[in-house]
Amino acid sequence: MITLIKSATIIDSSSTYHQQKKDILIENGSIKKIADSITSKENYQIVEKENLHVSCGWFDASVSFGEPGFEERETIDNGLKVAAKSGFTAIAINANTNPVIDNKSSVEFLIHKAANNATSLHPIAALTAGSKGEEMAELYDMQQSGAIAFADYNKPIANDNLMKIALLYAQNFNGLVLSFPKNNAIAGEGIANEGINSTKLGLKGIPALAEHIQIARDLYLLEYTGGKLHIPTITTAKSVDLIKEAKKKKLNITCSVAVHHLTLSDIELHGFDSNFKTNPPLRTTKDVDALQKAVKSGVIDVITSDHNPIDIEHKKVEFSQAKDGVIGLESAFGALNTVFNLEDYIENITNKPRAIFGLSEVKIKEGNPAELSFFNPFENYVFKKDNILSTSKNSPFINKKVKGKVYGVFANNQLILNE
Repeated sequence: MITLIKSATIIDSSSTYHQQKKDILIENGSIKKIADSITSKENYQIVEKENLHVSCGWFDASVSFGEPGFEERETIDNGLKVAAKSGFTAIAINANTNPVIDNKSSVEFLIHKAANNATSLHPIAALTAGSKGEEMAELYDMQQSGAIAFADYNKPIANDNLMKIALLYAQNFNGLVLSFPKNNAIAGEGIANEGINSTKLGLKGIPALAEHIQIARDLYLLEYTGGKLHIPTITTAKSVDLIKEAKKKKLNITCSVAVHHLTLSDIELHGFDSNFKTNPPLRTTKDVDALQKAVKSGVIDVITSDHNPIDIEHKKVEFSQAKDGVIGLESAFGALNTVFNLEDYIENITNKPRAIFGLSEVKIKEGNPAELSFFNPFENYVFKKDNILSTSKNSPFINKKVKGKVYGVFANNQLILNE
């Protein structure tokens, strides 16, 4: 099948076509021609949309589905379809399944299960056996089977020596270690950001200090061991400062932030809606502002949806009893686009995270494989439950104003468009 994309504004700062409106001809999965106008033929499938923009395919470096073990939350098959229709041509899948993805067979299961989809799936395998934080998992074997990084999803490694050994060991095969930024001893039984709003609402607080202590520890360990460390989902202004200083020291440190932490604050908790219960928790408006500035300045390297489906039985309950986690694939672009210009963040969801996680760079260039995301950055609308394609519906953006509509993707020689 030959695909012709008509009158698309190209967003790719590394391309000579950046910010230019072009036609793009795709044949056998590769970009054959880019020109001002390409004549359509009878056998072409045409992509022609209002205010059509195209960028390198988006990569989400933190996605959870559920399968195996929690298929009622989301399956791999449906989850990948949701990702494609949300504009993502590749995702990194977290290991929070049952059983946990902590050996080569389970890594290979995920890869084989996801084969032949438009959106590529790349496993982040567990750092420790069973994600229990007690002993290191089979990191090298899992990397050889296709794991791109190692993390106990949303579980901090309390054992300092274990984290030290993991950082040392992973250097033997250029492995990337992730460390969740939370000190459980400090966080205690907290369920919301410790501050004015948690006090007013009578919710047990999680001090920002719990994040800062863990990040500081990890940075000291990284300075001692060398290697590569990625801190996922940072949430505070102080965390930004800590990572900024570490980068000045030339440590091999990167970090990410979730869309909801860039766009929502703990003010949202006043309705006791469990869709706003996240881990880490939503922080203050001051922190949100600092995170947005850190994205623009480059201190923050990656933006993720941190998509984590939770079934209704575990989410639509009393706030204190509800499981942490929100879905974010469908709303990611529209939410980001309300607080940033395209230039501010597009690299953070395309080639910057690809480089960090060891994936090949994508370019909009004749002769290159076509891995493209299609969108209209100008459309304003209210995000509704009907916009959710995921099996679970635990979105904090329901009834929020967003800006930007995703049309779909072309990847792995497949065109996936929203109806």
